[in-house]
Amino acid sequence: MGAESVRTVAELVQERWGDHRPGLWFEERSLTHHQVAAGAAARAALLGDLLPPGAEPHVGVLLDNTPEYPLWLSGAALAGAAVAGINPTRRGPELARDILHTECRVLVTERAHLPLLDGLELPGVRLLVTDTEEYEELLAPYADARPEPTKAAAPDSRLLLYFTSGSTGAPKAAICSQGRLAAAGRSLVDHFGVRADDVHYICMPMFHGNAVIADWAPALAAGAGVALRRRFSASGFLTDVRAYGATYFTYVGRAVQYILATPPRADDRDSPLRLGFGTEAGAVDAAAFEERFGVRLVEGYGSSEGGAAIQRTPGTPKGAIGRAAPGDDLAVVDPVSRAECPAAVFGADGRLLNGRDAIGELVNRGSNPFEGYWRNPAADAARRRDGWYWTGDLFYRDADGFLYFAGRTDDRLRVDSENLAAAVIENILARYADAAAVAVYAVPDPVAGDQVMATLALREGADFAPLGFAEFLLDQADLGTKMAPRFVRVVDRMPVTATNKIHRVGLRREGFRCADPVWWRPPGESGYRLLSGADVEGLEAEYRARGREELLAR
Repeated sequence: MGAESVRTVAELVQERWGDHRPGLWFEERSLTHHQVAAGAAARAALLGDLLPPGAEPHVGVLLDNTPEYPLWLSGAALAGAAVAGINPTRRGPELARDILHTECRVLVTERAHLPLLDGLELPGVRLLVTDTEEYEELLAPYADARPEPTKAAAPDSRLLLYFTSGSTGAPKAAICSQGRLAAAGRSLVDHFGVRADDVHYICMPMFHGNAVIADWAPALAAGAGVALRRRFSASGFLTDVRAYGATYFTYVGRAVQYILATPPRADDRDSPLRLGFGTEAGAVDAAAFEERFGVRLVEGYGSSEGGAAIQRTPGTPKGAIGRAAPGDDLAVVDPVSRAECPAAVFGADGRLLNGRDAIGELVNRGSNPFEGYWRNPAADAARRRDGWYWTGDLFYRDADGFLYFAGRTDDRLRVDSENLAAAVIENILARYADAAAVAVYAVPDPVAGDQVMATLALREGADFAPLGFAEFLLDQADLGTKMAPRFVRVVDRMPVTATNKIHRVGLRREGFRCADPVWWRPPGESGYRLLSGADVEGLEAEYRARGREELLAR
């Protein structure tokens, strides 16, 4: 293990003391690196006095991307404490559960989020509201504190408790230590050549691992600046990039699609931005982004919990993510037999010919930095089955060892006894010229297995043309006979989670019984027509007759 891998985030914060270069921008404000380090030291000292003796050193942070977020991350690192990122889209008992489950004795929030806490029972939790005079008065006695890490600020000290999304059950709080976060930041610095004069634009929510691990951590490791956006805005993206001189940003989910959906301008390529790093942009949108903005998007893969990573290297084929990271023993396996899946076979047109056999779950059979979930041994065991780390993601591998993402295990469909991956179908439907965003997911078949349903968010000014869409499908040589959607839901804007990932759970739950127009292709017909109320009643009767009606409510 190299010297860099055992460094702590607290040491990186301490190194910025005395650095008077501009280091943090937010709206009309800016702070130097030194001011950030000083602010972190004040919060670390305050936290030391607020935490009851013997309590878990956990502080919940329920904030938008304001300067207080990185200040509390840095302060917690100095104090040897951990930040639990609290999702502001959670409500009521679910929100209270997240705070209490992570044993937060201090909760940092802002006035805009106070209504979320109304009526919640949070015994033993001290509330700090950042944009108030009381908060400023509370911090004032610690203004002269210096960023000196406590003895508790060790490489294996918990620093992050970040909730991972899931389709079932309560979210799990993944653990990330100071050493792992510092090492992840250093790795990205080396991989992307991050410089001290770079500015990292953080527009993804900081309660999620993407923004902290892939954006804030490499900036801290390199001594680069950070510019914050309270919440992601497609229309404000390029304005912010120019105003802050941003050179690097991260994305998740469909943010890239929303940026591309903004009206093009003659000066789109006039910005300091040189790189975007993230997941799920898709090859089509990544190429369109580079063509329009002159900025390369690098698709990466890293399990949220740290158990597996794939690195893109020179020579990576189109559509592939890359190869296993050094030290990882990655394999694509059948989750039932545990046997390794055969290599992918492609046709002359690039179509995957043996998806039924080649697609499996990605596992890491070697050592990995997964540090577990907070107070969730069942989830730990599920991730570590048979001594392997199971990612929960579907992949296939070509003969040269390059890995291709095929969706979540939750996104596997079984149509007429054939296994399909939603992400593979989505990549094909994304070619539809009028589509701004695409989601593919399973709805239950009235008899057995699943049917394919797609939701399309159309580009501004476009109308869904059922005949044109059917003709488009016929023109896609790599669209298998079972892949064409039975149902097509058309929306003005794709529903997304707070982390800008498609809200698949909600889409699956509503199925074809939703308020938006749904077009469908009845059995035996080649074209699409609008699903009527009578059609829905007929389908429900078919499910009911076969004893499968309850599947529609799941």
